[in-house]
Amino acid sequence: MTPCNIANMAALAGLSAIAVSDHQSALNCPAVAEACKRAGITAVPAMELCTREEVHVLCLFSTQEGALLCSDFVRSRLILPRSTARIKIRQTVMDAFDNEISDEKAYLGAAADIGIYDVCGLVDSFGGIAVPAHIDRPSYSLLANLAFFDPAMGFGTFEVSKDCDSIRLLTEHQELRGKRFLRNSDAHSLGDISDPVNFIEAADLSVRSILSALKQEPLF
Repeated sequence: MTPCNIANMAALAGLSAIAVSDHQSALNCPAVAEACKRAGITAVPAMELCTREEVHVLCLFSTQEGALLCSDFVRSRLILPRSTARIKIRQTVMDAFDNEISDEKAYLGAAADIGIYDVCGLVDSFGGIAVPAHIDRPSYSLLANLAFFDPAMGFGTFEVSKDCDSIRLLTEHQELRGKRFLRNSDAHSLGDISDPVNFIEAADLSVRSILSALKQEPLF
């Protein structure tokens, strides 16, 4: 799952746009953007924020600068365990040709001291939109961890997993009716990158047009 491999596999699959959302960090976004440009597809700057409540939220940004600034802020708010000595996870930052340029030392598996009611305003301040991730899953999701959606949280778009039963979801959570939904592959390996079976109607393939469509168009 390196920038070049992801970009080229996505291009082979026929995708027009992707977002690579590392946990609690956007440091690989510049490399992904350059690799995707060579592959002829759009890369939306992104990261997956884990809130204080351990709810995963997909954060999509209009610019690389906004993504990186938000990433820096999230890093400063990480709730780190007392010891990470036994945690053996490679957290590699790469360039656009899959060369390793640094290793992130802070443990990115930790939650950030950012509450669910603060996420939308925070991400918006960096030029992005916040989308609760895989809300139909039994862990690390808004509905699994909190069991409800409060409109005061501010979310207008929600992500569901590719196998989500949408009828059951909306039957059990009436408060989500009328909201926008995004169905992603949420690939954690190259083989999980899906074919283009879900579509967004955007004015063009620019990042700004894609985000505008996510804010305005019903997708579910």
